[in-house]
Amino acid sequence: MANSPDRTYEPDKTICPFCGVGCGVVYDDQTGKGTGWEAPVNTRGELCPKGVAAFEPGEHEDRLTEPLVRENGHLVTAPWEVALSRVVEGLDTVTEEYGPNALAFFSSSNCTNEENYLFQKIARALGTNNVDNCARLCHSSTVVAMAERFGAGAMTNTLDDLVEADVFLVTGANPAAQHPVIFNSYLGTALKSGTSMIHIDPRENKTTRAADIHLPVSPGYDIPLLNAMAKVVVAEGLVDESFVDERTTRYESFVEALDGVDVEANADLAGVDPDDLRAAARRYGEADRAAAFTGMGMSQHHCGTDNVRALLNLALLTGNVGKRGAGVNPLRGQNNVQGANDVGARPADLPGYESVTDDAARRRVTDVWGFEPPADPGLTEVEMTHEFGDSVHAAFVFAENPALTEPNLNDVRESLDALDFLVVQDLFVTETAEHADVVLPASSWAEKSGTVTNTDRQVQRMRPNASPPGDARRDFAILRELGERLTDLPFDYGGPAAAFDELTEVNPLYAGMAYDDIGDGSLRWPFPADADEGVGVLHTETFANGDRTTPLIPVEHVPPADDLADDQLVLTTGRAFEHFNSGAFSRRSATLVRMRGEDLLQIHPADADARNIEDGERVVVENDRGSVEVETAVTPAIKQGSVFLTFHYSDPATNLLTGDALDPEAKIPEYKHSAVTVEKVS
Repeated sequence: MANSPDRTYEPDKTICPFCGVGCGVVYDDQTGKGTGWEAPVNTRGELCPKGVAAFEPGEHEDRLTEPLVRENGHLVTAPWEVALSRVVEGLDTVTEEYGPNALAFFSSSNCTNEENYLFQKIARALGTNNVDNCARLCHSSTVVAMAERFGAGAMTNTLDDLVEADVFLVTGANPAAQHPVIFNSYLGTALKSGTSMIHIDPRENKTTRAADIHLPVSPGYDIPLLNAMAKVVVAEGLVDESFVDERTTRYESFVEALDGVDVEANADLAGVDPDDLRAAARRYGEADRAAAFTGMGMSQHHCGTDNVRALLNLALLTGNVGKRGAGVNPLRGQNNVQGANDVGARPADLPGYESVTDDAARRRVTDVWGFEPPADPGLTEVEMTHEFGDSVHAAFVFAENPALTEPNLNDVRESLDALDFLVVQDLFVTETAEHADVVLPASSWAEKSGTVTNTDRQVQRMRPNASPPGDARRDFAILRELGERLTDLPFDYGGPAAAFDELTEVNPLYAGMAYDDIGDGSLRWPFPADADEGVGVLHTETFANGDRTTPLIPVEHVPPADDLADDQLVLTTGRAFEHFNSGAFSRRSATLVRMRGEDLLQIHPADADARNIEDGERVVVENDRGSVEVETAVTPAIKQGSVFLTFHYSDPATNLLTGDALDPEAKIPEYKHSAVTVEKVS
């Protein structure tokens, strides 16, 4: 491993590598920073601090410039031929001994559509559907619930039309901090023009400060709150009867189920004021156009799918689906988490969300690929780690860091060491790469060509501003060569454009797109083969599955997985404005580290007083899964009975404390409710 040498940048228009907003950014020769250009989303060239600092990590001294292989227990540099041969040998050996389903492929929500497309194709060519991406850890429950009811799991609306809403209902998300360009340039514009906002979140944060009503829900109790809001909507005659008649079914049985809902009791269970809950329900139900935004505060529960189902009921009851300024709009957390799913990096889906069990879909893909993908769904990301050393014996981790992002990290790290073979393709020796047998030095976002798909379904072009340093290679080139060596199939793509062209043949949602047509703009899916443009507002006349109607489905409260002892508090996790995901990238930006150098445990004054803890003191946060030490921030912004940490740091590694109870349908872990004790360091 060597320091990145000084490199020459040739600025070109590309897309920011951080959240799913999809802002345009380009290298500024004068400052060495990122500067915005008038892209489809940040139309005035606005950027948040992460976008400005985005080029810094690629120049960090930790940057990998040569392959590494494990010799005598240590990672040492090696030529590419040696490293690639070991990858082929390691994966082939496991396949021959245990079969293809002993392989696990972790795809990357930080990499391009074309790279993820090649990656999932390699997995399927080797005979396994064990390929997944980190959406499993953040949005999978949203996708399951929305696909079930609407036929598509993405934002129902566009950023442009959402400014027409009368009311924003933001639940389990903090867009002012996590998607600042969306919040400032879209939601903020509407708020200044008279749109009101309801915020459902256990914390008061940047988004709350702009809200008219704040419902500080107790972590794990979204369903009682949303059911109570639905009860108010029905009881006070706020149902959109014509929409319900024309576009929904099972209304009578749904209302009958609501008869058992006591608004005051549910508000008490959810930890919110019943008058505020009623006011929020009226505000949402009386609006001509109400747009819901949802995030990981809703999805990261072992009942995450049911949480989202309860939100969908509210939108359907009030007719806020299929029109401008309305809908249910998940805010994607990583720059290409939407695209990684679109192109098939999912264990049960082919590109375009067609099931691997669908014979017709498999035949259509076979005609293009020249081989038939497996018909049985594979393991999800967390299921794969649970099987490391048992049914799974080798893993390929592509630009992700499960040794920090998975729940119950002590078990995860032990399971990584239980593998017969682990290859990691990344920029740095991450916490995951420390366990690897081979580490392949990859390309930074600033060195990539290809496309990414943002949170409101816009496909945009990335262009390189520099070449990889030293002997590092572009991810697309690495995967293309591994595809040829591992599969004996033609992976002779001339570049990302060729891979994108093939993607449009197998993904009906992208069928009408052409790589060259994207230019400096964007193309939005769904874009049918015979269309002139993509569709903005979804579900206007029929839902994406072709059905005219969808059912209203009663949802019952599911208690959190962790029981809470008398001396315990509820740990809930989330993001900070200044950092991103596991922090492997953002913690290597001097600018972002100056802005926020360490994590702090938010704790309510009453909970701090009860434990004789003062602001700034160090505490031990502990449960039977693990223990971390961290400094406190005593603040009334966090709900009493709860504490808050981010997951951006290796110390404290918050996910030592989180549990791996899974949602039965989406297989997403419960990050948002973990029972912990908090004690002052003696």
